[in-house]
Amino acid sequence: MATKSQDRRKVRLSRALGVALTPKAARYLEKRPYAPGEHGRTKRKADSDYAVRLREKQRLREQYGIREKQMRNTFNEARRTQGLTGENLVELLEMRLDALVLRSGFARTTAQARQLVVHRHILVDGQTVDRPSFRVKPGQTIHVKAKSEGTEPFQVAAAGGHADVLPPVPGYLNVELDKLQAQLVRRPKRAEVPVVCDVQLVVEYYAAR
Repeated sequence: MATKSQDRRKVRLSRALGVALTPKAARYLEKRPYAPGEHGRTKRKADSDYAVRLREKQRLREQYGIREKQMRNTFNEARRTQGLTGENLVELLEMRLDALVLRSGFARTTAQARQLVVHRHILVDGQTVDRPSFRVKPGQTIHVKAKSEGTEPFQVAAAGGHADVLPPVPGYLNVELDKLQAQLVRRPKRAEVPVVCDVQLVVEYYAAR
């Protein structure tokens, strides 16, 4: 469970980046759709190109809750992959196990999804995987461990308890929520991935580094 200080940090970060990182932050943004701090309501001077690109990169990174090194490594892989680098980047991030646990409705937040993986509640094709960064391949099945299914967090999930805060299940996933099972049927496409980001600005940020 997140602590109050972690909750506050996520809310503040969400307001600074202009994107809801948790359900609680989404409620705050509805009430206070401006940046935190005493100057949050006032119109700020125009940001530099660097600041705009940096903020967009931070928005994407924080939506997946990953470290800068992981983000950079994924970007480098996206650049080597055929196709548009920005779209490749989001698609690769989306195939992380913790991201798919969240999209499937097994968890309420990215942090909770990561915790479920780290605590060894999640199987991929019947094998326990405890690395949130594990890359799920199309055709692989994600399932909650049998002895974990009866615990309260998963009972809530199986009953659709997170539907009020999560976007609809994207087309690249086939989810049987009552069975706590999901299959990645194909590689995600950027347009389907429910993250807020101008990927071209992220590409420009890393290309200049």
